[in-house]
Amino acid sequence: MNNEEAKFILQGYRPNGADAGDATFCAAVEQAKRDPALGEWFARQQSFDTAVGAKLAQVAPPSGLRAAILAGGKVTAPVRPAPRWWNRPAWVGAAAGVALLLTAGVALWPNRAEALSDFVLDDMRTSGGHEGHGPGSSVLQAVFSNPDARLGQALPVNFAQLHETGCRTLLCQGNHVLEACFNRDGMWFHAYVVRRADFPAEVRNSLLISDHGKMSMATWADDEYVYMVVSRSGRKNLELLL
Repeated sequence: MNNEEAKFILQGYRPNGADAGDATFCAAVEQAKRDPALGEWFARQQSFDTAVGAKLAQVAPPSGLRAAILAGGKVTAPVRPAPRWWNRPAWVGAAAGVALLLTAGVALWPNRAEALSDFVLDDMRTSGGHEGHGPGSSVLQAVFSNPDARLGQALPVNFAQLHETGCRTLLCQGNHVLEACFNRDGMWFHAYVVRRADFPAEVRNSLLISDHGKMSMATWADDEYVYMVVSRSGRKNLELLL
């Protein structure tokens, strides 16, 4: 487990200690104890969660709101014209409470969705050479580095087997992402593979090549997997693989 995976898990750890005995968090908590940087991040996260939780506990719904909802919002017409519903103090208070809950929920929710393409590009920027270990990494590397293989189409990939045999694996939106570096004609590229079913909203059947500053990325999919190949060697060198 690396620190990014540990952070993903620890974002769901409740600051009141209710998860202390949950095996889901044990390994990540132990890693935070051993790693000073991760430990400092975890302490800040817990402090923030505690502060937001205290603020939420102070929010009280307007009196009579439950009865109004159950009654379907029906009220007896007063003698004089009633103010617009959005100007009534009770509804203004309710709206403010809902807005606060939604804002806090977005901040604390542990599975904040990061776009797959952004996740891949960020990994390229921050993770150095991506030196994977185990036969799984070598197998995936061989699939992409084969000079006779044209990318942009289905490839002979067994996701479960590659993961089980030690291919470098990351977590994005709680799902596994396989990664391997490969070389073609002296140029280095980085290949990422995910299961199509894990990212249904981001599947693009047609081949897409996009530029992101000094990096270029090719994305395509087959019936089972989504493939992403990123390079710093220029768009033209990437196009030669397709």
